[in-house]
Amino acid sequence: TGSVSQSMAPSTLPNSTTTTPPPSTVPFDASTPWWLQGNFAPVLDELDVMNLEVRGAIPPTLNGVYVKNGSNPPRSDSPHWFFGDGMVHGVRLADGKAEWYRNRWVQTQPFRDKVGFGEGSPGGEGNQSNVSALWHGGRLLTSGEVGFPYQLNPDDFSTMGALNFDGSLVGSFTAHPKIDPSTGRMHAFGYGFTAPFLSYYVIEPDGSMSHTENITIPRSTMIHDFQITETDAVFWDLPIVFDMDAAIKFIQDPSSGAMPFIWTPDAGARIGIMPLAGGADAIDWFDIDPCYVFHSVNAFRDGNTVNIDVCHLTSAFDPAIKDIGSGASLRRWTIDTSTRTFTERVLETENPGDLPTRDPRLVGRRHRYGYLVGTRENPDTVEFGAVIKHDFVNDSRVVWDPGPTRHAAEPYFVPGDVNDLSDDAGWVLSFIHDDAADETVLAVFDATDISRGPVAEIVMPRRVPYGFHATFIPDVVA
Repeated sequence: TGSVSQSMAPSTLPNSTTTTPPPSTVPFDASTPWWLQGNFAPVLDELDVMNLEVRGAIPPTLNGVYVKNGSNPPRSDSPHWFFGDGMVHGVRLADGKAEWYRNRWVQTQPFRDKVGFGEGSPGGEGNQSNVSALWHGGRLLTSGEVGFPYQLNPDDFSTMGALNFDGSLVGSFTAHPKIDPSTGRMHAFGYGFTAPFLSYYVIEPDGSMSHTENITIPRSTMIHDFQITETDAVFWDLPIVFDMDAAIKFIQDPSSGAMPFIWTPDAGARIGIMPLAGGADAIDWFDIDPCYVFHSVNAFRDGNTVNIDVCHLTSAFDPAIKDIGSGASLRRWTIDTSTRTFTERVLETENPGDLPTRDPRLVGRRHRYGYLVGTRENPDTVEFGAVIKHDFVNDSRVVWDPGPTRHAAEPYFVPGDVNDLSDDAGWVLSFIHDDAADETVLAVFDATDISRGPVAEIVMPRRVPYGFHATFIPDVVA
């Protein structure tokens, strides 16, 4: 394992347009879980609405369907924000117009059986498929934390069924696969509550799964995300450990709020680097200090070094803190595979951001920019705020704050001119909810000028709850 762990101080950020996030203005009812109130609360119907109102001007070349997934329990009874049934919300953009909005529940097995997480057997078709939306191989997929992805019809979001890649997928498929922009292959993984605890998959551009293998790790840990470079698959095995007693407690009493995973720093933490083509016997592990990472921005290899930009937490699901995570910062991990050393640099601590995206043409390649949503201090709930454009080359950032009653969501990057390969040559899309007006808009930003604010706001016919991850299905010209 690697032998050195170093931290460096936060960089000065001369281009920031704001520092400390404003205080919360969100009212909170302590008698109701925060994920069932305000704009976290589910919507209870499905709509199809045509010809949406637009403020400003949608770029005429931004043509396709924006799709966002999230947790939306139909009975308003989810025991945790992470465990509601999946619902997608989508907007069709064409020639400067917003042609339609529609939302649909993902018709998973638990949804059809009207059971919540933990009431059935998690895995396979038995998952809420509520975390991400993916477009690959001509398929629109939704995925959750465990189990199979589900395939949706991209025209009307109807559920076509669970997808096991013609039987090649037998374990779980998590929500954060990575699509190699050079080959078009999708690299993915899944973790299990029982052995094998970690599996790796390669899916070809035509949607067929061409490679599967198991990676040996000592225990079941929550591995929510991973990364790739041009030559590597990069995993992090961190101390959020599956606990059978906690799982039984959760199943017996979901309202207890108990999680089936527990912060266990004594289990250690490490990063594994493996050949991208596969080869679990060649994975190389490097020890790091205990921490947790739900989401990463990107990774790239530079000679002997592998660099990974991550949304870092000092702990997560720690019963002593009673929070999803604590001690957030934006960090760059660097592993020198020749000297076998690990270093990390703290890039931002004031408002580091999370739910990151980057130009999909630069996945696994050296990148300059990442786009994140800011958060605001609120002891009662998770509260989102600003749209952040972080410059990883100049250690600077631009922040657009929507105002005290408005809250952005994940900023999803869509490339613009195909001939301009700059990683801010495109558009950033984010649902923004206004508590005061009880209104949600789909905001469109020029990624080169985030501080200007949206160039267009598409008014949704209903509020769109805060969700998780999105995708964009571009129109293809024959």
